[in-house]
Amino acid sequence: MSSIADNLHSVRDRVARAAERAGRRADDVTLIAVSKTVSPEGIEDALAAGQFLFGESKVQEARAKIGVVSGRARWHFIGHLQSNKARDAVALFETIHSVDSVKLATELNRCADNAGKTQPILLEVNVSGEASKFGLKPEDLDAALAQINALPRLEVQGLMTIPPAGKDARPFFRRLRELRDALGLRELSMGMTHDFEIAIEEGATMVRVGTAIFGERNYGTEN
Repeated sequence: MSSIADNLHSVRDRVARAAERAGRRADDVTLIAVSKTVSPEGIEDALAAGQFLFGESKVQEARAKIGVVSGRARWHFIGHLQSNKARDAVALFETIHSVDSVKLATELNRCADNAGKTQPILLEVNVSGEASKFGLKPEDLDAALAQINALPRLEVQGLMTIPPAGKDARPFFRRLRELRDALGLRELSMGMTHDFEIAIEEGATMVRVGTAIFGERNYGTEN
């Protein structure tokens, strides 16, 4: 087996054990392999090992790869999205995790309408209140969701967050779960290589894991 296949086996085992600790089923957690900076060949190795869902955070990079990777792959967008890339994001991605404003949602709705599709999205929430982080403020979430729910081409499936670096992630994951539950949504996208087991224990339904699968890379916050 390739090292990517070995790594995937290890990550899936860790997902299963974290779910068991939380009294959940491993099948309740969707593993997203973060493939930013990974070559098409590396993604094909992951596909051969049975990993079909990948996360990208740069539209331009994703466009180049999606065109050459096997059609078995499915793609989620997990990075910061600028409004001027909304059309491409709608065309390329099954789900967009990082909708952080009503303005962006409005543009995505327009692009989805032009494309004749319904676009599943998650709302990014800045649970920690860090000025350097993107995301809706928790106190603004109710009003934003009401406006976004009125956009006919968008389907809000849940919430996403990135906790502050160097701090215990658990209270931030727990807070996002509480917000999700209060809104009656389904999905919780939270947890990366260094904290995905904690995220699962706190209710994550999607974890975004890159380094533990593909190895160390220089690629910012989504790892």
